[in-house]
Amino acid sequence: MAKKRKPPSIKGDPRTFDPDFKGPVINRSCTDVLCFIIFILFIIGYIILGLLAWLHGDPRRVAYPTDSQGHFCGQKGTPNENKSILFYFNLFSCTSPSVMVNLQCPTTQICVSKCPEKFLTYVETQFPFEKDKKSWTYYSQFCKSPFPKPEKSLSQILMDDDCPAAIFPSKPFLQRCFPDFSSKNGTLTVGNKTVFEDGKGKTRNAVELRTAANSINKVLDAKSIGMKLFEDYATTWYWILIGLTIAMLLSWSFLILLRFTAGFLFWIFILGVIGVIGYGIWHCYKEYNNLQGQQNAHLTIYDIGIQTDIRMYFQLRQTWFAFMIILCILEALVILMLIFLRNRIRISIALLKEGSKAIRYVPTTLIYPALTFVFLSICICYWAVTAVYLATSGVPIYKIIAPAGQCKYENETCDPEIFNTTEMSRACPGAQCIFAFYGGKSIYHQYIPTFHVFNLFVFLWLINFVIALGQCTLAGAFASYYWALKKPEDIPPYPLFTAFGRAIRYHTGSLAFGSLILALIQILRIVLEYLDKRFKESQNNISKFCQCCLKCCFWCLEKAVKFLNRNAYVMIAIYGKNFCRSARDAFNLLIRNILKVAVMDKVTDFVLILGKILVTGCIGVLAFLLFTERLPMLIEGPTLNYYWVPFLTVVIGSYLVAHGFFSVYAMCIDTLFICFLEDLERNDGSTERPYYMTQSLLKILKN
Repeated sequence: MAKKRKPPSIKGDPRTFDPDFKGPVINRSCTDVLCFIIFILFIIGYIILGLLAWLHGDPRRVAYPTDSQGHFCGQKGTPNENKSILFYFNLFSCTSPSVMVNLQCPTTQICVSKCPEKFLTYVETQFPFEKDKKSWTYYSQFCKSPFPKPEKSLSQILMDDDCPAAIFPSKPFLQRCFPDFSSKNGTLTVGNKTVFEDGKGKTRNAVELRTAANSINKVLDAKSIGMKLFEDYATTWYWILIGLTIAMLLSWSFLILLRFTAGFLFWIFILGVIGVIGYGIWHCYKEYNNLQGQQNAHLTIYDIGIQTDIRMYFQLRQTWFAFMIILCILEALVILMLIFLRNRIRISIALLKEGSKAIRYVPTTLIYPALTFVFLSICICYWAVTAVYLATSGVPIYKIIAPAGQCKYENETCDPEIFNTTEMSRACPGAQCIFAFYGGKSIYHQYIPTFHVFNLFVFLWLINFVIALGQCTLAGAFASYYWALKKPEDIPPYPLFTAFGRAIRYHTGSLAFGSLILALIQILRIVLEYLDKRFKESQNNISKFCQCCLKCCFWCLEKAVKFLNRNAYVMIAIYGKNFCRSARDAFNLLIRNILKVAVMDKVTDFVLILGKILVTGCIGVLAFLLFTERLPMLIEGPTLNYYWVPFLTVVIGSYLVAHGFFSVYAMCIDTLFICFLEDLERNDGSTERPYYMTQSLLKILKN
């Protein structure tokens, strides 16, 4: 009777001994050729899109404001070269509902060299003209074209739209004239006036003008903040660069020292993290204690509401108390993890030491993050430039805009040169033909939104491909180290460059396949975010719940795919199989050793995260002391409006720098761990089937 065949296990079959296997396979063939062809076609299309955008786009449309005729303000070589500021004839018309629909204020806009500095109406310039022409000379610079004298009546001026009915004291902001608001005894004023004439016989107040100005520019409230942020960056940019450079050197130093003293530096990491958090707790308590008894310090964040001045929150005891509680909880979590994971941490230190040996024999891996940074910078710059050129493609498009918002021709295209002689102008009194946006009727202009989506998708694909290439290259280099029976004699020459060449020559298609899957998930997440923002106000509780569940599911899916891809690239670097086969083999291998994976992966990640936190914390403390001018004996810090602006920039930048360097170690340990699991299945430690791992690693990991 025939023997029944054993069904295949869901975990896959373990590896068997292969006497010819000596590490990463040398004789391999190209994998996932179809995906490689598609990837190349997409890159060619991306280059063509960039060229088309460069031919049709004009970034000056972003750099310069545009008047009602579609002319740039401040552009060199044009009549507006010395007129770099945009001036609105009638800001009160900006309260029209059409502002939100058309994103354009229904009033004439011209380019001027400076903003008005005083109150003046057209009528006020007519009466004293014969005796004093200074008022008209000053006023006429805010008209479409200069007039020798104010001969026209007010109604005729308004009908012809030659001049504004009135001008108000203004200041340039974002290259546009906005009223110069100020507060006097708690009352909003414009040019020290609370009420004034609008030039049409009506008395207006500063609140009405503020409402009109807010309608056209929602960021007017952030005027002072925006300018101060710019000033802070202009003052501290070189300090920020110095901080990032120190972070790079510190990360590099820690990686080099980790080769020799992994255990010692780990406890330095631990003590450093505990010390940095402890300093934060002490500082929060000190600020909390200093605010005791001060005026308004007892108020809560709920009492003051949302404020544009961030410093107001730091004047509340509740803010510092909340920070102190958060830091105390974080400190307790770190200490508890150290207590309960102390045995597993010893295993992680052993892996770090093994990783240190690998990097000692393949030191070129430490410079690879710089190459990844260059590739990523090229992708980001190309995407940003293409996006700007796409957004500025086309010719000026003019739309009919009515102040009252009641015109049957509203929002239709028009020609400003002949608009006043058309039936549309007579049917809609007061309507204007105003520049709206840049566009066109060609096929290229009709598909610009699609091109934006394509630009974003290929950008995500390229970013993930660059990261995948780095992971596969590092995995190939470290696998060459592990599978050398006699180290370092059997390590092949130039393992990093050899692994990079193999990845590019044979596995571009496989890397593109893995990064394509990740890019599709990321683009779906972006679409979900867009839909959430677009329909946020019209959603009910059920739709919000479903939206939240979808976001959570796609977030988990992205994390899972990243983890699987990372291990699949290790298998590709070792065996040279296609992406699906490698992903399956990696998944089965991890499932067969799920307990070892659960212990080693997360604990090792924890150790490396501690290193990132320490580097970031050291740089953060130095930046905090410098930008708050608390090192007067050593160095004089810059005087800033908001110290947290350069401080956060340095902290975030330092973390990203540290992440780039510590990712080399993470990939090293992941590769060694995969190779170790393969080694356990292939070999048994006998003379015929010796283990490739070191005896110290075998003793620890087999326990």
